[in-house]
Amino acid sequence: MKKMEDGSKRKQVTSHLLFCVSTAVIGSLQFGYHIGVINAPYKIIQAFFKNASLDRYGKAMEDCTVTNLWSFAVAVFSVGGMIGALCVGILVNRFGSRKSMLLSNVLALIGGGLMGLSNVAQSYEMVILGRLVIGIFCGLCTGLTPMYVGELAPTALRGAFGTLHQLGTVVGILVAQIFGLQNLLGSESWWPLLLGLTVLSTVVQSIMLLFCSESPRYLLINMQQEEEARKVLVRLCGHEDVEEVVQEIREEAMKVAKEKNVSFLELFRNPVYRQPIIIAIVMNISQQFSGINAVFYYSTEIFKSAGVAEPIFATIGAGIVNTVFTVVSLFLVERAGRRTLHMIGLGGMAVCAVIITVSLQLVLSQTSPISYLAVVAVLGFVASFEIGPGPIPWFIATELFAQGARPAAVAVGGCSNWTANFLVGQCFPILLSLCGPYVFIIFFILLVFFLLFTYFWVPETKGRTFEDIASGFATAAASSKKEDIRPEISSPVSSTTEKVQMVDFTGNPTTKIETNPQTNF
Repeated sequence: MKKMEDGSKRKQVTSHLLFCVSTAVIGSLQFGYHIGVINAPYKIIQAFFKNASLDRYGKAMEDCTVTNLWSFAVAVFSVGGMIGALCVGILVNRFGSRKSMLLSNVLALIGGGLMGLSNVAQSYEMVILGRLVIGIFCGLCTGLTPMYVGELAPTALRGAFGTLHQLGTVVGILVAQIFGLQNLLGSESWWPLLLGLTVLSTVVQSIMLLFCSESPRYLLINMQQEEEARKVLVRLCGHEDVEEVVQEIREEAMKVAKEKNVSFLELFRNPVYRQPIIIAIVMNISQQFSGINAVFYYSTEIFKSAGVAEPIFATIGAGIVNTVFTVVSLFLVERAGRRTLHMIGLGGMAVCAVIITVSLQLVLSQTSPISYLAVVAVLGFVASFEIGPGPIPWFIATELFAQGARPAAVAVGGCSNWTANFLVGQCFPILLSLCGPYVFIIFFILLVFFLLFTYFWVPETKGRTFEDIASGFATAAASSKKEDIRPEISSPVSSTTEKVQMVDFTGNPTTKIETNPQTNF
């Protein structure tokens, strides 16, 4: 009975916890909004570029100049994201997650203000600069939000709460697609408001953040404020019995105190961090190299061939599928586990990529019953993405590292995600011109590689504490080091096996015979 009560306490969701998490996820919504907001009115904004040049210099820009400027305005968002992601660790170590989110909102106000006032000032430079500043803000959001939510969430619900970042992102994309309709804000008169609307949500989030608690892990480990951390835990948990959580954080603090500050280079040099940082990087890259952008590119043509009169509504439909299956992932992630869902998602996307490749050859020339199969494959691809590869990479780095290394690891993982996003944006048009619909074969190969990597390298983190997961990697690294320096033994069996103290997916120590301790624990 006592154990059941403890389990229910660990899964309890209080109003204050829900308030703090919801406040943080507003940043995720803004991130998604700025991904989707630039697509619908792009022709109107390009016309603004031309008119601004005409008013200023008495001569309209040439079409090629407009195209290049527009491409730069789109790409600079990802460049800003890389910069912002790399700054996450510096901000969190100095100010904590909550104050860092408040500080980053200054960038959202500046970026939104620049874009919102660009038409009044007749300055296309303000649009480009605003996109850069908003990109830096979004880069910070993609690190700060999952980290803050992950540190506040109970261990038993950490995966579900971690998925909320992706849910906020896809809802933001959907909102941008709807607001971007020409009948709403995607018109010649209202597009500056569409781009500058982020100011409103930023002000709302900033006010709400004033009433949120700082991460108890940051308070106890970084600030050595145990009593304050205990008070925060009581508010978050809804009961006074928080000693078990405090003890867990204390143990993590003792380990962090024995180590020096973990730098970016240390993540790759230290064997304890090397495997988890590689996992974090590859999983973030898998999100962007999965081909999701290619599917959205081709979705318009596929929906047209299936008889959909207005492709924009088909795109919104895909956005709804995005949202629905992110919610599905939210409920499954603590039951099936991160590793399993990620593999299911990658496998589903690989199958759908093959179907899309075949169907594109058959349906783009004329309407046929195969076109409906292509539509199903597109929606299946999107659904599979949101089951695992969409939400999980964003928060996996927060789970693989203890407090000392977490900020640097989240920064590296986030930067790799934004870098991959930038590369896809720059290289996809080239690949498309060279390969046409066969570009999905490239993504199929990549998806299979990421699936195998996840199967052989990624451990399950469901239901395990941060310290437990970090200890598992440390044990594997120590075992690997011992194996490397052990003298050769004549017996072929004894030279390839070793008795290793491991940690299973429940967090309980087990002793087993392990032939490849570097990649499994």
